[in-house]
Amino acid sequence: MIDAFITYIEAEKRYSPLTVRNYRHDLEAFAEWWCRRHGEETLGFDVTRLCEEDMREWIMQRICDGGISAASMNRELSTLRSFMRFMRKKGVVDHDLFKRIAALKTPKRLPDFVPETRMEHVLENLREESLAPSLREQRNALIVSLFYGSGIRLAELHGITLGDLSDGYTTLRVRGKGDKERIIPLLPELSRRIALYINTVRQEGIFTTESMPLIITEQGRALARSTIQRIVGRELRRANITGKASPHILRHTFATHLLNRNADMRDIQELMGHSSLKTTQHYTHNSITQLQHIYNQAHPHGAKQQI
Repeated sequence: MIDAFITYIEAEKRYSPLTVRNYRHDLEAFAEWWCRRHGEETLGFDVTRLCEEDMREWIMQRICDGGISAASMNRELSTLRSFMRFMRKKGVVDHDLFKRIAALKTPKRLPDFVPETRMEHVLENLREESLAPSLREQRNALIVSLFYGSGIRLAELHGITLGDLSDGYTTLRVRGKGDKERIIPLLPELSRRIALYINTVRQEGIFTTESMPLIITEQGRALARSTIQRIVGRELRRANITGKASPHILRHTFATHLLNRNADMRDIQELMGHSSLKTTQHYTHNSITQLQHIYNQAHPHGAKQQI
């Protein structure tokens, strides 16, 4: 039944390959543990025999012996909840195993971000690099600019193709979690930076089709995610920013700076592509024109036309 569930989330729910891999790992690890606990062979995993006691024992074993955090345990429980919901849908089981099992409490932690005054140092360096004749320097400056200027995730940036940019590079189509698409308006300076970069790459004879990735190596291959992370870290450290230095920090910085400029939380969540029903149900009525206005007014560099 695990294979059937994996096929379901992969083909019908269209979860990302990484999410599918995590779900499979969680379920197979749980099945192996359950079989050991009940003295069964691995192939003897029987969903119909699962009980609430099994779940509670699994939680205790993972926290006490496995040493995992409450947040990690909640992620594994989320996998099991989804799996059992699928089992009920298929009629394999007829009861909610998690009815009395609540998620573990996790300590509230504010996300890290770069203050506006410190971000200015990063932006000054980027302006110089974006005008350099080197494809590599222009690309590196564009990577950091896109993270801070649009709030996209690492996986989203990695998946951008030429065809995802509108004419004039005023908007960007992004495929987020669950393969959900959203349109992000781009600041004029960021649009110009994209145009300059694309022009440079075209002069190198690299871009040939609309399906080619936007962020590439000098040989025309998609830049590895690990390389993108290193570029962001290097640029932030070059501006003497200490602590965590990652694309996710720039994503938090994007949201925090907009919020500090009195942007509506719901509009920020739409721009960032949060998938929670509690947030997305309020945002679908917003048009790109409305978002463009809010974005230009609220972003620290919207009025200056600079990134």
